[in-house]
Amino acid sequence: MKEKVQEVLNRVRPMLQADGGDVELVDVDETAGKVFVKLTGACGSCPMSQLTLKMGIEAELKKAVPEVREVVGV
Repeated sequence: MKEKVQEVLNRVRPMLQADGGDVELVDVDETAGKVFVKLTGACGSCPMSQLTLKMGIEAELKKAVPEVREVVGV
């Protein structure tokens, strides 16, 4: 599951980098279906970061990796 999550994040990453940010995979809890990520750069301090996290990253991950139930920013 971790490899699948990383592949999706690699597809999302260029959009974040275009705005001066990035995303790092911190951990995957396969039992709970939780993915822990860290938004960095401009995304780390952006007031819209929660929207990016939930509507962007989480939505893409849930679509591509059905085991993902939630994405948590750390």
